[in-house]
Amino acid sequence: MSSTASNNPLINDDLKPTDQAQRHWRASDFAALWVGMVVCVPTYTMASSMLDQGFTWQMAIWLVFLANCIVLVPMLLLGRSGTRYGIPFPVLARASFGVKGANLPAVLRGLVACGWFSINCYFGALALHSFFNVVGMGLAGPVQGEFISNSQLVCFFLFWAVHIYYIWNGVESIRKLEVVAAPLMILASLALVVWAFMSVPSGKLLDLPAKVVAGGPKTWAALTGLVGFWATLALNIPDFTRFAKSNREQVLGQAIGLPIPMALFSMVGIIGFSVSQILYGKAQLFPDGLLSQMGTFASAVGLIVILLANLTTNVAANLVSPSYDFSNLAPGKISFRTGGLIAAVIGLLFMPWKLLATSGGYLFTWLGGYGTLLGAIAGILMVDYYLVRKGELNVGDLYRRGGAYEYSGGWNMQAVIAFALGVLPCLPGYLVVSGVLDKASVNPSLVSLFDFGWFFSLAVSGAYYFVTAKRP
Repeated sequence: MSSTASNNPLINDDLKPTDQAQRHWRASDFAALWVGMVVCVPTYTMASSMLDQGFTWQMAIWLVFLANCIVLVPMLLLGRSGTRYGIPFPVLARASFGVKGANLPAVLRGLVACGWFSINCYFGALALHSFFNVVGMGLAGPVQGEFISNSQLVCFFLFWAVHIYYIWNGVESIRKLEVVAAPLMILASLALVVWAFMSVPSGKLLDLPAKVVAGGPKTWAALTGLVGFWATLALNIPDFTRFAKSNREQVLGQAIGLPIPMALFSMVGIIGFSVSQILYGKAQLFPDGLLSQMGTFASAVGLIVILLANLTTNVAANLVSPSYDFSNLAPGKISFRTGGLIAAVIGLLFMPWKLLATSGGYLFTWLGGYGTLLGAIAGILMVDYYLVRKGELNVGDLYRRGGAYEYSGGWNMQAVIAFALGVLPCLPGYLVVSGVLDKASVNPSLVSLFDFGWFFSLAVSGAYYFVTAKRP
């Protein structure tokens, strides 16, 4: 199997299987990777968004923990393909979707990553903007009717530009960043919790009444959205596990690094949400709002930590995947580095300040919406790898036309049909939740179906694929 794009249009040096020298990531590296990705503003806002949607803090934390235990399962299962064969996600997808059809799940996953990249750049911009104000620059925020001010937009572009360094220097530079940054972010989180308990009596800190919302809290919809939060990495985790020293290392590292840290850092978000309401009279969904209210040297340090947290999450979770995904479109022309640059530019086209204007838009429209798409892909990939192929892949055929994964013109139409059957029934509910359609114009059962989007699409797409797939 040649590694040169000149005689093989399906491979380049970034997509080919990793060799033994490259497989040196241990459990501690994967745990640090996850802590570095978990400790970020979107995680901080996750449980506090649920408080704003009528949940108690206890229920919010439990659902966060449960959702991450659920999504950990496909993450470990698909991660095994990376450790065994050393291949990234878009190459694994060739086994089920075809050597050309794999571009469908790869591009969808890549575009979701571009959206998340943009969201984290926005959070970083808010932190940078607040930092400049804490040190006395007096920058203006958005006026009535605006989502973002000019100075915040400048901060958005500045923070965006920092990511180019890590795109340019590849996955190993990201691993080193996570290993250094993870302990610092844990210390900063602990410091915020200690300050909160010193500033507010513990009995009052966690005693805010649940917000009353019409119809009560939407438990299944929230769980689906929470699963969708890391449904992205559940797909492209082979992009990282292909560097693992063994399968045990990736399993242990991810099991330690994901569910419990997610629940704990969501608890930090709830504490910050509550303390801002108690001390300053306004509950702040985002940590930069709380730190700006404090107006101290400690808040300036905290804002720098937020910048670091968003950077570590963004480069690992939202640039690695689209770099491989877009490279898969044209391996001979698009390298990992070029793919990352494409993702960064596409990220500029998203407008996260509008998406994040309401907690419901973040939790249900964004997380629930793309979770449904990615659940279908995960179901197909897991069924194909474990139930159809019994974990056996012909690696050479993954990189050539006319082989076992050619199907029809490079596309496996049964996988495409399976994907459509899992996603399309959830579309009417999504259009209602996102405000495109009026609720009264859609059958109530279809609206309710979207509440189970990730679970429904994973089960239906996986089941149809299992029934129709050709056995090797």
